[in-house]
Amino acid sequence: MALVPTPSIDGPIIAEVDMGSDSATVRATVVQASTVFYDTPATLVKAERLIADAAAYGSQLVVFPEAFIGGYPRGSTFGVTIGSRSAKGKEEFRKYHAAAIDVPGIEIYCAPTADYRDVWQASMTHIALEGGCFVLSANQFCRRKDYPPPPEYMFGGSDDSLSPDSVVCSGGSVIISPSGAVLAGPNYEGEALISADLDFGEIVRSKFDFDVVGHYARPDVLSLTVKDHPLTPVTFSSGTKAESTQKS
Repeated sequence: MALVPTPSIDGPIIAEVDMGSDSATVRATVVQASTVFYDTPATLVKAERLIADAAAYGSQLVVFPEAFIGGYPRGSTFGVTIGSRSAKGKEEFRKYHAAAIDVPGIEIYCAPTADYRDVWQASMTHIALEGGCFVLSANQFCRRKDYPPPPEYMFGGSDDSLSPDSVVCSGGSVIISPSGAVLAGPNYEGEALISADLDFGEIVRSKFDFDVVGHYARPDVLSLTVKDHPLTPVTFSSGTKAESTQKS
């Protein structure tokens, strides 16, 4: 298995892993890029371009960072202090909410994130090993200049120390195999398309070692119920029938 660099498409760094296997594969790409903040149409145009770049490279699955559409409000406090919210903060949140979309879930675990800490990499490796699945973690790479300038947008108390080119999210997007091997990334250098060919045979091989829902499972002790239908969070009751009769 070797990391194979390929020519860049419109600037991004692109890499793939040749698994060297005859079993079924899926070429996957995690996008590492910044939102066009407060401009959903422009963000969609950017997303469309990045998807086209990945598709031209042969990718069949493309994963974007957390809140790529709508924007992740990094550094913003939304005017919140304990017990109160400022009028400016409320308006900022309105603009942020208006830019978002409503998005209606294992062989491939997609993990959009906004976390660039080293500990996140350990988390993704654990999920891959525990779940016996491929993990695709996509994070943004963005600088201060990718956000509106002050005073329209403030990064809390640290904004004064930031230059336009200061990195406020350094990425770390990564693709990890079910055995915990890093197939591509993590990348901390800039916007990138990070790709790998996913060998589905690796899922079976890894679960032979450790399968938490198979030969390691304890359904007599633990179970998981996933409700895939809408639920009513609040219900109102007027009391029992007998109480209603007495009141009448």
